[in-house]
Amino acid sequence: MDDKFGKLAKDKVTGFTGTIIGRCDYMYGCTQYGVSPKIDKDGKIGNIEWFDEGRIEIIKKSVEPKEVQGRKRGGPNRDCPR
Repeated sequence: MDDKFGKLAKDKVTGFTGTIIGRCDYMYGCTQYGVSPKIDKDGKIGNIEWFDEGRIEIIKKSVEPKEVQGRKRGGPNRDCPR
């Protein structure tokens, strides 16, 4: 498992922050990480944004993956890279 999962991260370009919840490796070598923002002041969940690996700055530990895993692995995610 990737050691970045569950870490609070910031995109160096836009300042977008959230927890890293996904990783996508492309055929030609690009690796992107899915960053999930915190719930906003109205209680709405924002969209996961995907950033190239070099744009990610780890801020601190957020949550351990084992803390949020269920007994069975989940299926496709609504926020997979588009």
